[in-house]
Amino acid sequence: MCRNIKTLFNFDPPATDEEIRGASLQFVRKLSGFTTPSRANEPAFNRAVEEVAAVARNLLDALVTSATPRDREVEAARARVRAVERFGTN
Repeated sequence: MCRNIKTLFNFDPPATDEEIRGASLQFVRKLSGFTTPSRANEPAFNRAVEEVAAVARNLLDALVTSATPRDREVEAARARVRAVERFGTN
């Protein structure tokens, strides 16, 4: 659905509030169809972003796993390799 929303669970260090808010913003943009809402819709849009972020934080805090946390740098390197394989170099 939203390719810009990345997995935030089970990383070391844990997801920041900024990362969660960014994912929430992308989700609300996708649902609403607005990149930037009109002034009339802005309060509802911003409220939705904050509410989704709060629910996402609650979810991430409640999830448990026995897997070892993933390293952000290793995952970023893997993503770069996949991007080069998919799109080539520029």
